[in-house]
Amino acid sequence: MNATPSHQALQPEFRLLVLLVSIGFFMQGLDTTIVNTAIPAMARNLQEDPLQLHSVVVAYVLSVAACIPLSGWLADRFGVRNTYFSAIIIFTLASLGCGLASSLNELLFYRVIQGIGGALLLPVGRLAMLKVIPRTQFLSAMSLMSLAGLIGPLIGPTLGGWLVEHVSWHWIFLINIPMGILGCIITFKAMPNVTEPSVPKFDLWGFILLVIAMAGLSLGIEQFASPHNRLSLSIGLIFLGILAALIYAYHAHTHQNALFRSTLFQNRIYAIGIIGNFFARLGGNAMPFLLPLMLQVAFNLEPFATGLLMIPAVLGSLASKPIIRQLIQHFGYRNVLLVNTLLVGACIASFSLSSPLTPTWLLTVHFFIFGILNSLQFVSMNTLTLKDLPQQDASSGNSFLSMIMMVSMSIGVALAGTLVNIFGAYFGNANILSAFHITLICLGCINLVTAVIFWQIPKNAAV
Repeated sequence: MNATPSHQALQPEFRLLVLLVSIGFFMQGLDTTIVNTAIPAMARNLQEDPLQLHSVVVAYVLSVAACIPLSGWLADRFGVRNTYFSAIIIFTLASLGCGLASSLNELLFYRVIQGIGGALLLPVGRLAMLKVIPRTQFLSAMSLMSLAGLIGPLIGPTLGGWLVEHVSWHWIFLINIPMGILGCIITFKAMPNVTEPSVPKFDLWGFILLVIAMAGLSLGIEQFASPHNRLSLSIGLIFLGILAALIYAYHAHTHQNALFRSTLFQNRIYAIGIIGNFFARLGGNAMPFLLPLMLQVAFNLEPFATGLLMIPAVLGSLASKPIIRQLIQHFGYRNVLLVNTLLVGACIASFSLSSPLTPTWLLTVHFFIFGILNSLQFVSMNTLTLKDLPQQDASSGNSFLSMIMMVSMSIGVALAGTLVNIFGAYFGNANILSAFHITLICLGCINLVTAVIFWQIPKNAAV
């Protein structure tokens, strides 16, 4: 059957561009997950407590979130090729720095720089495809690119575990270097430097407020249980973050050139979707960090075995894709999100029933079910959030959603690490498994708040 005019096969002249963007998407997806199984080994090598090393994940995710608002403006101002090339260079050199780091502070510094590069890779790459590839071939291009995004998280935990066991944790970062070099070579061949003739002045004051808000909340929660810092520092950071967020809300309402105008939230569905995304992802996005840590620290599993156990969650995510649309069309967004939010919370809390004696096959099924429910949650929330946005708000609304997703992941990981440390101090190292169990129950209960938010979705909300 011939391709219809609305959905044509990708022409050969665009395949190299799709390959280039896929490399960036793969690098970012891989780096978000590969670290999780390596944390205990990194802690031993750096002579740190593995329960305090959630900062390695938070530093990367937080810097990605902070720099997402920059991506579109930089691409319009300096061109998509120049921005994308710079992003690959930054990400690759920072990966080299991470691989050569000999202390935690040095590693955290390079993780922040790596996150800055990672923040630009996917948005700018997707923007380049949008500007260069004809609309009739865009769906085919996005479908091919999305495969790279699936492969990264699929192999990340297992590859990280294998590298830790057979080489060293440094190689989870050093493997980015050959891919980065390949990306640099292809960039000038495949990506034209498309710019915009007229670019508005960048909202620097708004950007600073957003960075302070995100950093204050994430770092304040992350430092809450740190033995090296006073409690007043954490409370001060959280207060600073809340204050900056409130000032930005006023700024967004009064400043014509604000990064994200307050008019976005006049759309009720969008507002519900954003708030629901934030709370729902606190638990769901903390699990890829928390579960590998529990399996190694409390269950005493090897890194490679831990990585293998994470694969069923990704496979569950893939298995859910064909049924999501049918479920939403049959039951509607409100019913799907209400029920699934509670199921995700129950599934997260039910991991507290697992122990080192739990059969591997049962853990595998548990991870697979979690992958299905979590994927259904994320796709449904994202689709609901963006579906009613008018065309003039689509770009800004999508960027804000992307930023909220990363901020929620940062705060979720920080919260999970803090709770484990608080309960670990209460139960003692001899009963560290109980600390993980109580943390999982707390994270699951957050979804009760999320269900209340999704209860606000109108019953007649269109599918």
